[in-house]
Amino acid sequence: MLKIMNSSLIDMPTSMNITSWWNFGSLLGFCLMSQIVTGLFLAMHYSGHMSLAFDNLIYICRDINSGWFLRSLHANGASFFFICLYLHIGRGLYFNSYFLMHTWMIGVTIFLTSMATAFLGYVLPWGQMSLWGASVITNLLSTIPYVGVDLVKWLWGGFAVETPTLTRFFALHFLLPFIILTLVMTHILYLHQSGSNNPIGIKNFTLKMIFHPFFTIKDLLGVIIFLSMLLMVSLLVPYKLGDPENFNLANPLNSPPHIQPEWYYLFAYAILRSIPNKLGGVMALIFSVTILYLLPIIFNKNSQSYQFNLINQMNFWVFFSVFLLLTWIGAKPVENPYILMSQILTLLYFLFFLMEPLLTIFWNKLQF
Repeated sequence: MLKIMNSSLIDMPTSMNITSWWNFGSLLGFCLMSQIVTGLFLAMHYSGHMSLAFDNLIYICRDINSGWFLRSLHANGASFFFICLYLHIGRGLYFNSYFLMHTWMIGVTIFLTSMATAFLGYVLPWGQMSLWGASVITNLLSTIPYVGVDLVKWLWGGFAVETPTLTRFFALHFLLPFIILTLVMTHILYLHQSGSNNPIGIKNFTLKMIFHPFFTIKDLLGVIIFLSMLLMVSLLVPYKLGDPENFNLANPLNSPPHIQPEWYYLFAYAILRSIPNKLGGVMALIFSVTILYLLPIIFNKNSQSYQFNLINQMNFWVFFSVFLLLTWIGAKPVENPYILMSQILTLLYFLFFLMEPLLTIFWNKLQF
């Protein structure tokens, strides 16, 4: 399979007009391999026991040769992975890549699996935010009627987040990246069948060139820039993207004043908190991500990329601003005016997916 993929990568006809926004796919592949390699070495020295996990992390950073560097690359690599992932999805939204049905569906599955993997990894350092973040998020399963409470106990391996939970999360965190790698290969195979989208949104089989060497050099430049930024953050400000509360050993008797997940979950966390009802909040949280599966169905196939539709383009940038504001509000305490703001922004977030088809119809009528 790898030989076939390498051959198809070299000879694959690719649209001449794709821009640097198409580089994030290769950057995600590079970042995934970096996470797997650094995670493999970190796993050699990690112990999934609640009395050892926090000290193990200190041991890795202080006593293992270049352990601090591996840990910094792995922790910051997760943030860079999600930066590229959000930009990759945003490019797909802007240029209507969701009409490549199979490729899009596999891509959304990769997104969901990556979110689960990152959450499991965030628990492993066993700091204060790791423990309480795990407790809050896993408790959301208790909203499932009839089986919710039993499901939470089964996931914990007991009546609280303790050693059995940590052991299970470590095993799953080690396994899921290889599942993601399999999904990525499937994603690429489907992409080669349908061909990549382009800024115009129209397939022109005459304006194509082979992938190698024209686009491999372009991707290599993107990897060099990406690696430079990752190394800069990992060496100069390695803890800038983390939570200071996680430098304290997990204490189940003392909760942090403000519990929040990593920054790349904050938009979903803000949506969860905006709904007063617990079950409603969980459903909104799940739907905020899984709604991406419905885009090929609910969006209008007659529309090309947003750059040719001024109204939908404005709608997209409003959605982008709402996403950033939700991320900002997710880090704020649960109090006014942030509660009201998050409720308004949650409504606008879901309105984007409802308004786009209607705006496309309206724009087409204006054109004719």
